Amino acid sequence: MVMIVGHRGARNLWPENSLEGFRKLAAMGVEGVEFDVHMTRDGKLVVIHDPTLERTTHGSGPVGRKTLAELQSIGLRDSSERIPSLDEVLDVLGPSGLELHIEIKTDAVGNPYEGLEALALEAVRRRGLEERSFLTCFAPEVLERVRQLDPKIRVLASLDRRSAEMMGGLDRAIARFAAIPGCTIAVEKALLVHSMESFLSAVGTGRLGAWVPNEEADLEYWLAQPVRQITTDRPDLALAVRRRLAEAAA
Repeated sequence: MVMIVGHRGARNLWPENSLEGFRKLAAMGVEGVEFDVHMTRDGKLVVIHDPTLERTTHGSGPVGRKTLAELQSIGLRDSSERIPSLDEVLDVLGPSGLELHIEIKTDAVGNPYEGLEALALEAVRRRGLEERSFLTCFAPEVLERVRQLDPKIRVLASLDRRSAEMMGGLDRAIARFAAIPGCTIAVEKALLVHSMESFLSAVGTGRLGAWVPNEEADLEYWLAQPVRQITTDRPDLALAVRRRLAEAAA
């Protein structure tokens, strides 16, 4: 069975990376949740996708230039909630049983946050969530640093055409990530559809994922592919499609 992971807490259903979305996703019956982590000016971790505030909140400016208190005073768009801390998100998701895909983001100019990996690991360990967690990133050097800090925590590389180009092409990107022990690779669907054999050869079905199919026909296609997981903004539709495929195969 291909696993279903809710992208940013199912952003097409609820405000992305919101506690509301995480609570509702946990009740749906999917296997995992993906969300994004940035570091604040005072060295705390918050859950938000963009390195700047304008798109998803009523604030402005880079996330990394504000303190946790300042960020938690800023409301999310289309919601009565505020920007959640990583601790708050883990408190909600910890009892859920969901697999946690925690994406380590870079700052507003593309630089890694110094020490973010260690803080994320600490938060996961404090709650005993290591076996349910992946630390994920587009940047291979970040995942290599995670692996140095913890040889056992699962890591996942995100890859699309643009990031493959920045790494010198698809073959080099695959080789770099495949060299990280145990690394799963989640690939943007438009890239993966043309390169499935290359990825399967490098990491196999059990360490390969696709993102982000959202339409019914697209979901039906990817749920039938030899991948471990799909990451989607429409986990409700993905669940319905997977049930239908299972019934047809029975």
